[in-house]
Amino acid sequence: MWESVALTLAGTAGNNIGKVLQKKGTLILPPLSLKLKVVKAYAFNQLWISGFLMDMCGAALMLTALSQAPVSVVQPIAGCGLAILCVFSHFYLKEVMNGLDWVAITLAGIGTIGVGVGGEEQKVDQIPLMNIPWLVLSVVILFVLLNTWLHMYKKQRREQELTGPEVIEEIIYGLESGILFGISSVISKMGFVMSEMGFPKIVVPAAICCSVCCSAVGFVYQTRGLKHGRAIVVSTCTSVASIVSGVVAGMIALDEHLPKAPTARFFLLLGWFFIITGVILLVSSTRLIAHLPRPVQKFLKSNMERSHSIRRPGSARGKDPIPTTTIHASSLHLLTSPTKEKA
Repeated sequence: MWESVALTLAGTAGNNIGKVLQKKGTLILPPLSLKLKVVKAYAFNQLWISGFLMDMCGAALMLTALSQAPVSVVQPIAGCGLAILCVFSHFYLKEVMNGLDWVAITLAGIGTIGVGVGGEEQKVDQIPLMNIPWLVLSVVILFVLLNTWLHMYKKQRREQELTGPEVIEEIIYGLESGILFGISSVISKMGFVMSEMGFPKIVVPAAICCSVCCSAVGFVYQTRGLKHGRAIVVSTCTSVASIVSGVVAGMIALDEHLPKAPTARFFLLLGWFFIITGVILLVSSTRLIAHLPRPVQKFLKSNMERSHSIRRPGSARGKDPIPTTTIHASSLHLLTSPTKEKA
């Protein structure tokens, strides 16, 4: 089980950090196309190619973890990718983090340990095939309800000429993308389980292809939410929905269950709670600080400024040949700026 936990952490770290490196590399690259000149520019950009390779290695490690452990273990730990990304951003990209960020990262780390302690290997002797159509139907109905709600909300905003943050739209797009990410993991796991049960080996690549399609559609929904919405709301809903949907779908489609031992079950549930709490706190720490008492705000801000001044030596910054951008660590992996990509 601990091997699967380590593989998941390494995989989600590779996915998140790889995307950041690709994003940073594209700042000096033209928009991606099939033109030979453009392809060469990407292939010879060390930063972009490093991020791409890390992303691919991370995906391979995640698939390996899914082949060895239940989705109820892999998917929650994958939610810690945001915490790993923040640590990477702090030390590599010199992003400033506040005290609540470190508390959130600590909670996510404790939650990972809890899931590792409470999780147990589960042998699936038979896939409840009758549950799969009901799961698919439930997801379709849920998406129909969410999109109907979104359509009515947009219509109401147009009629009343409302302005300001589109909270409902942010929540809906975040939930939809998270559900698709969670279902994607379950589909991959299903392919490995069916292969072990004696089904043709073709089920594994077929399941992986379906999983990639679900993730691609999930990224589309996430991008829509981020286009006009706030990364804080969208990323929170995406992360929580991804964990919950992955666990629930795994129990329905793969007959996964909670540990029978009370102690193991307690640690698993506590780990889920800490990870979800850490993710929510991590993406909303900046707003939460604004509601804290003034002495606490001054203390956190003074620590941030002290850390920022320590980490900004003029000589080190002057030697950096790569254009940098100031992006908050909690939303760095989610930002999609068309103007920057076209620059």
